[in-house]
Amino acid sequence: MLLALASAFGVATAQVTDGRQALVLQLDGPVTPATADYIIRGLQQATERDVALVILQMDTPGGLDTSMRDIIRAILASPVPVASFVAPSGARAASAGTYILYASHIAAMAPGTNLGAATPVAIGGGSPFGGETDAEADGQTAPQEEGQPGARPPASFNAAEAKAINDAVAYIRGLAELRDRNADWAERAVREAASLSSAAAAQQDVIDFTATDFNELLGKADGLAVQVGQQEVRLETSKLAIEVLEPDWRTRLLSVITNPNVALILMMVGIYGLIFEFINPGALVPGTIGAISLVTGLYALAILPVNFAGIGLLLLGTGLIVAEALAPSFGILGIGGALALMLGATILFDGDVPGLEISLPVLGGIALASLALSLLIARLAVTSHRRKIVTGTEQMIGISAMVESWSEGAGYVIAHGERWKAVSPEPLVPGENVCVTGLSGLTLQVARRGEKVLHPSDN
Repeated sequence: MLLALASAFGVATAQVTDGRQALVLQLDGPVTPATADYIIRGLQQATERDVALVILQMDTPGGLDTSMRDIIRAILASPVPVASFVAPSGARAASAGTYILYASHIAAMAPGTNLGAATPVAIGGGSPFGGETDAEADGQTAPQEEGQPGARPPASFNAAEAKAINDAVAYIRGLAELRDRNADWAERAVREAASLSSAAAAQQDVIDFTATDFNELLGKADGLAVQVGQQEVRLETSKLAIEVLEPDWRTRLLSVITNPNVALILMMVGIYGLIFEFINPGALVPGTIGAISLVTGLYALAILPVNFAGIGLLLLGTGLIVAEALAPSFGILGIGGALALMLGATILFDGDVPGLEISLPVLGGIALASLALSLLIARLAVTSHRRKIVTGTEQMIGISAMVESWSEGAGYVIAHGERWKAVSPEPLVPGENVCVTGLSGLTLQVARRGEKVLHPSDN
């Protein structure tokens, strides 16, 4: 039908032949800066190699709006046709995946897959005190019937949420109109979080067709006319060789460090490493590992959507733990710091963004580690407070000494291998073991063993 329309209107069609390759890119998991970088560089490589078709195999719960828009911009600017393929069976193209599917030159799904639920969920959190409703925001009080084109979100949405939803609606409708797909259902997917199975999507003109595998996709795409830039291109894909472009080390590394759980762990390792380095200057290993981990974690936070209140709580918790280490408060500052760290980690990332949730085991591990460190510092402080003094003049109180010579209440004793002048109200004899009970200048006060000695630490 597309070919007939092209002929009827005299649209020139180009040929995609010569038996070139179909390059397969894989979007498996949330849409993040790492996946966006992989897909964008994959499209650039496809252009440089002059491949006939790029197949974007998708199984995604959604992800970041910024990364999604980067991918869509690359698809729209690509001189190589892109066929998004939701596969294998059981896969989905939810949320951001729906937008990418609509933006692609060809949209296909395997049986047993689904798409939709494209309502933006991470839209700023709204005002804690409510706010203008959508109708109030754009000056209307009677929204149209739900599910109809132009229908507005429920009145419970405040102005900020309404603006985000309306922006998303306009964006996906623009993509649908560009690719001649069902724009009304696309709007429902945003406003009502509607979803469709692969068969229903094909019936409602949301996708071009269903296919069980790559070979069937290439067979059904053969002969279709698609708009690539300003040119109408007729595809010849039935005999294309398929090559899968695996993510390189850079993409894998970026995927790991931009995982919110890994980023949070790196931050904590960096913070604790620097704390241990400050407590034990010159150790080097904790400081080196901590500095590398902290910089890497900060890089991850810079490209992920974070809550500034969460960052503030993390900094507060770190400060309290450092204060506990430098000026022990018997656990009060440390426990408060552990709680601040746990709360900060909980709200650091928006849990509504698919794939960017903090794992409860990771959160619990960080909380236990922080609490354990605080309790360790508190225990060391208590033990140090109860321990007898072992340096300075005060440590002389209570030690043993041996009388060297004695006459009329005064004489000399040997203590710590040194000869000290001593006095005592008791008569002593040379060779007798005595206990130091006090110190006045350089003169010891001694008494026979068995008498109670009041140590300064007992006061």
